Amino acid sequence: MKIGRFFRGAAAAPLLLGLAGCKMVVMDPAGDIAVQQRDLILLATGLMLLIIVPVIALTLFFAWKYRASNLKADYDPEWHHSTKIEMAVWAAPLAIIMILGTVTWITSHTLDPYRPLPRLAPNRPVAAGVKPLQVEVVALDWKWLFIYPELGVATVNEMAAPVDRPIAFKITASSVMNSFYVPALAGQVYAMPGMQTQLHAVVNKAGDYEGFSANYSGAGFSGMKFRFKGLSEADFQRWVAAAKAGGPQLTRADYLKLEKPSADEPVRRFAGADPNLFLDVVNRCAAPGQVCKDRMTHTAQADAAAVAQARNPQCADPRAAKRPAL
Repeated sequence: MKIGRFFRGAAAAPLLLGLAGCKMVVMDPAGDIAVQQRDLILLATGLMLLIIVPVIALTLFFAWKYRASNLKADYDPEWHHSTKIEMAVWAAPLAIIMILGTVTWITSHTLDPYRPLPRLAPNRPVAAGVKPLQVEVVALDWKWLFIYPELGVATVNEMAAPVDRPIAFKITASSVMNSFYVPALAGQVYAMPGMQTQLHAVVNKAGDYEGFSANYSGAGFSGMKFRFKGLSEADFQRWVAAAKAGGPQLTRADYLKLEKPSADEPVRRFAGADPNLFLDVVNRCAAPGQVCKDRMTHTAQADAAAVAQARNPQCADPRAAKRPAL
């Protein structure tokens, strides 16, 4: 029995050694949002260890002290209550839960992905007049499309951003639910078809980081990865210039080909993209002949208002009746 346990432990040892090669990027982030999230993880872990470590230590201590062979230990089978122990058992976890709940509530609002960044790093507020870099993200089967509407470029499976400049992401998906995740930059945000989510983040260290989908989305999911490049302002301008100089235009026809399922797509750069492409993807009308979702909603509202006014002219909302159909 003991020999079997020994060999099972020996077999598991190489697995533990293999973990030493894992990239702990979540614990060594490159952006202020990810740094604050890491600090919250460390704080929560530390608070939980304040309970876990004493409980494990005392369990082992009591098992050793009150073992059957220790005749010197007190033996009191009638004992059933101690007010001091009850207070310790309940007060310590309650205090930790209150501290952890307060900190989590504060950081949940501070790190709201929809909240524009007030700072680049501790004691470094965002300067007045600095505009975030706008990036539109579309999760395709199984690749990532990045559109820079202000710069007029687009890329597939690669994106870049200048160091210490806020980034404002708008995120959606073409067909199925995915999750946009750059561990070095910030936490994951879902990408959902027919909806737009947001993420505000900043990269503080130049480097080449991994991005991927954190939500399983089908057969090509394992290859749905991209590179996130944190560049100096000069290098970023060169990256944009290279995309404009050497790439083709991303036309609507090109997008329709791109959104078809394919795996392990190489990096592509486009010198320009349809300025309404992202909005049409969100509204599920990227293909010719499709009716946009927002147009359908406005039309339905106008029709409902017209019907209500026809049935009861005195009670119908006149503002709704005047709402123009798109």
